[in-house]
Amino acid sequence: MVNEACLNLEVKTPLKPLEEIERSLQKTYRKPLLGKFIKAIKAYHLIEPNDKIAVGISGGKDSLLLAKLFMELHKYSEIPFELEYIAMNPGWNQKNLDQLIENCRYLNIPVKIKESRIFEVTEKIAGDNPCYMCARMRRGFLYQFAIEEGCNKLALGHHFDDVIETTMLNVLYGSQFKTMVPKIEAENFSDMELIRPLVLIKEEDIIKFTSASGIQTMNCGCTVQAEKFGSKRALIKELIKKLKEDNPNVDHSIFTSATNINLNQVYGFEYNDTNKDFNQIYEERKKKDGK
Repeated sequence: MVNEACLNLEVKTPLKPLEEIERSLQKTYRKPLLGKFIKAIKAYHLIEPNDKIAVGISGGKDSLLLAKLFMELHKYSEIPFELEYIAMNPGWNQKNLDQLIENCRYLNIPVKIKESRIFEVTEKIAGDNPCYMCARMRRGFLYQFAIEEGCNKLALGHHFDDVIETTMLNVLYGSQFKTMVPKIEAENFSDMELIRPLVLIKEEDIIKFTSASGIQTMNCGCTVQAEKFGSKRALIKELIKKLKEDNPNVDHSIFTSATNINLNQVYGFEYNDTNKDFNQIYEERKKKDGK
């Protein structure tokens, strides 16, 4: 998975005052950003009374927006909940670390940063393809960090495009229909959930907000990721872009397909650790129809 902090945006607009940036979330970007953020939280029950949510900050455009949207929601929400803003330094160079700290300072995000050696460790143990191991270690580190801060949920900045690209990656390269869900129980960490409140927000709208605000997002500093920018995810992104030339709603079709699965017309499925193949599905349907 491409780390959104690796995508360093070219900024052409001077940095706007913080008050103007926050006001734009309530006005200019209310419908594409704040509105869809709130819609996802309500639709998927992402926040419950007395939650304490750790907002993961990577320094990229998505996580910075996630933090600001949570701040706006917290001002007016009728549901009582608390927030912590956490970040891990997996081995960034000083320039990138300084960029993260400065962005959070300017945007009034009270981030807590913990050091780790994940870049170094994964490069040693995973050889030429450390990205998968790196992602798992980073996730585990953030879960543990969130628990130490007394949180019961970890919020990450995966957006709409991440969802549809993950769906297509699983179909075309993983031989399975599986997508990126808005909420999931954390593996190996009891009483901890991962939530993704940006799943209805399109990346193009995040880029518009970030660029218009003049925010300079950091580069992750991962040389492996830089070399792999032409990765399978990038190929999928380009494929979807080409398909949209013929059907502008193809991205929505991919997203919605995960809500319209007809189990009577599949070759098999897995649910709650139980597998059913086509013959089992077919015989059960015949029995139900009384044949």
